[in-house]
Amino acid sequence: MEKEEFLAVYRHSLAHILAKAVIEIFGKETQYAIGPQIENGLYYDFVLPRPVTTDDFKTIEDKMHEIIRRKEDWTRKEVTKQEALEIFKDQKFKTELINDLPEGETITVYYTGDDYVDLCRGPHVSNSKELMNTAFEIRSVSGAYWRGDEKRDQLQRIYVSAFPDKQQLKDYKKLLREAAERDHKKLGPQLGLFMFHETAPGMPYWLPRGWKSYNALLDFWRGIHEDHGYMEISAPIINNQKMWATSGHWGHYKENMFIIPGVKEDESDYYAAKPMNCPNAIMFYKNDTRSYRDLPFRVSQVDVIHRKEKSGELNGLFRVQEFRQDDAHILLTEDQIADEIADIMNIASEIYGTFGLTYRAELSTRPDDYMGDIKVWDKAEAELKDILNNLYGEGNYEINEGDGAFYGPKIDLQMKDALGREWQMGTIQLDFQLPLNFDLKYAAQDGTVKQPVMIHRAIFGSVERFMGILIENYKGAFPFWLSPYQVGVVPIRAEHNDYAKEVVDTLKAAGIRVEVDYANKNMNEKIKHFRSMKDPYTVVVGDKEKESKTVAVTVRGQKKTLSDVPLSAFVDACVKMDREHSKELISEME
Repeated sequence: MEKEEFLAVYRHSLAHILAKAVIEIFGKETQYAIGPQIENGLYYDFVLPRPVTTDDFKTIEDKMHEIIRRKEDWTRKEVTKQEALEIFKDQKFKTELINDLPEGETITVYYTGDDYVDLCRGPHVSNSKELMNTAFEIRSVSGAYWRGDEKRDQLQRIYVSAFPDKQQLKDYKKLLREAAERDHKKLGPQLGLFMFHETAPGMPYWLPRGWKSYNALLDFWRGIHEDHGYMEISAPIINNQKMWATSGHWGHYKENMFIIPGVKEDESDYYAAKPMNCPNAIMFYKNDTRSYRDLPFRVSQVDVIHRKEKSGELNGLFRVQEFRQDDAHILLTEDQIADEIADIMNIASEIYGTFGLTYRAELSTRPDDYMGDIKVWDKAEAELKDILNNLYGEGNYEINEGDGAFYGPKIDLQMKDALGREWQMGTIQLDFQLPLNFDLKYAAQDGTVKQPVMIHRAIFGSVERFMGILIENYKGAFPFWLSPYQVGVVPIRAEHNDYAKEVVDTLKAAGIRVEVDYANKNMNEKIKHFRSMKDPYTVVVGDKEKESKTVAVTVRGQKKTLSDVPLSAFVDACVKMDREHSKELISEME
């Protein structure tokens, strides 16, 4: 049995053990819903007579071990729909699942011993003794809605970490502790980067410190795109339904849009907060007559967009309802596609490489709810396959069948973070459909009028999510160029404030983000604050520094102090790191 297959079988079997343990502890009135295996373990959803607490974890784990030691046989049985409904007549969730099965569907149940049965396709272990040497531990309990619908029953979801041996479980727990230390949902508020409020679920407030880093990231992005010939625009956040109907979003994406009724009851008078920027870029293109000389026509945007999410799916900055997407839309000719996508990949490598992040490419093909002519889709998919074959070699990238956008296939850039998690960040989508829908034209070199092709692309994806990843990657200790404040200045006593101001003004004039504490309080208290805010450099000035026009510098993460550093040398070092987007701080200054 292959490793992944083994993990799936054993984790899914442990889910049944978990359910049986919970029923034995909480009683026969327990309602059990679903219990799939997931990455690094499993979970099971229940309705129980009382909330599960951390005090229950060991009790449930002990019961699971006890059940495994019974060495019970597992029996698979095929049943009719009526037999299944009879078996689970007291289980509302199982009954609903059975009733939803199509006629003629093979229905299987698995018995663990004689007193526990579950509705399941399997496969499973043949006897509980096969689970004897595995290692597992209850990780957490959380709320969940039946079938992910907040209008349905609220369930308790018990998560279990599960691995083939104790060492792997130990390593995973270490990774979880590391993840907790990096958790952006904790670090963000602690460092004054962002906050959320119940009046706007999933819509972050960027606080002064966080907004400085956010804008530093966008300045970096803008500089690269300026070099690659992009024109940045800003467009309305709310647009009439007619535009969304033409683009296809109204028919394919309406349930994810925030709708604003108009004066009339007719839907044509409705408006929507935009979930994507592409129609706005198209309006800009259509604002003038275009010729082949204008192509590729590269338009970039970082406007705010909104997408409705289920409340249970919101997750800090990783899953929000309001965010900025580093969008770009390119109108071009068919024979420009390969070169343009190669340039986009170069941009991605430059941006990700600045952070030391690696990525891989995947091709996502036509979904079931696709829009347009299937021949156009086939052509677009063939184009992208040729490009990826040339870049990586045939077969050296993954294909996600049916995971494309409704208007076109796409290349997704999967990026790995400091914890080894993969995120779909960048995307490059080839679109022959929207130029057709909006009747886009250009004057070709041969005197004819032709339709351009459109590329939708993003590198960060959601800037909010990318910021969340960076916070966790750096544990809030950003590189110099991205830090909210790059230098914290500490005058030892009030009589040193004038020179401290001179230091601050000199740094500001050089474009360095600097903060200072002029308060008449203990010097160490000021230093401790700047360190807690993870400023890259803390500068202390007193009599000696004032006299010699120097600074005493402490580098973040280091105990030693660099004494007698000329102010001019320190400013030059800061400018160099800022300009070059350095990953490391300069520790020697002369």
